[in-house]
Amino acid sequence: MQVESALSVVGPKPIELSTFTHSFGPPGAGSNGKQRTSSLEAPIMLLTGHQSAVYSMKFNPAGTVIASGSHDRDIFLWNVHGDCKNFMVLRGHKNAVLDVQWNTDGSQIVSTSPDKTLRAWDVETGKQIKKMVGHLFVVNSCCPARRAHLLLSVDKIYTGGIDNDVKVWDLRRTDPVMKLQGHQDMITGHQHNFEKSLLRCSWSPDGSKVTAGSSDCMVYVWDTTSRRMLYKLPGHTGSVNECVFHPNEPIIGSCSSDKQIYLGEI
Repeated sequence: MQVESALSVVGPKPIELSTFTHSFGPPGAGSNGKQRTSSLEAPIMLLTGHQSAVYSMKFNPAGTVIASGSHDRDIFLWNVHGDCKNFMVLRGHKNAVLDVQWNTDGSQIVSTSPDKTLRAWDVETGKQIKKMVGHLFVVNSCCPARRAHLLLSVDKIYTGGIDNDVKVWDLRRTDPVMKLQGHQDMITGHQHNFEKSLLRCSWSPDGSKVTAGSSDCMVYVWDTTSRRMLYKLPGHTGSVNECVFHPNEPIIGSCSSDKQIYLGEI
């Protein structure tokens, strides 16, 4: 595959993990005798419930909850531990949910959609607390500003869309506070092969690894220093639209057009 040959270097063959769920239990030796590395109930967990392709997923800052956004217009909240139960559904978007992000303290979620809106949600109540309109067309992505001081109370969100603009939002207001122009084409993500699927790369918390999904249904993990591919993870049966690292544990989450989410320890 073209990207694999460009980003990997000569070295040991990357590890491919089985998608079969092993015996359940706390961290320790698994049924195959290998030492467990995470607090997942099993080394690999499968989360199902979305009715269509899942485009985005993110761990909250504490690593206890996952938010996922789907073509079915819903945002699901899942427990990371135990049986990974879906405990809340956020509804309001009029089209697919393309991106979800947590604010810095994990109390709110922001989401984007082809319905031209950025929306903010209260995680405790599940209520939509803000609907922000400013993009002319599809809003592809969003990212919260990283606050320099935890006592700073204002959250700012950056969004990108196919109107070629980056807009900056203050969650206390409904209109954008700034517009950044200069792009000559739509603002999306990365292209991995001829299918031009929207993909998002993700860094590990310590910056030593980077992961990305692919239309070949695989999750890839590279070492950022050596550029060597460390893992090539199967399991999905559709394009892997996003994969992310857990903030505290050696866990990768991935979501796909096959409507499924996987959590796996590495």
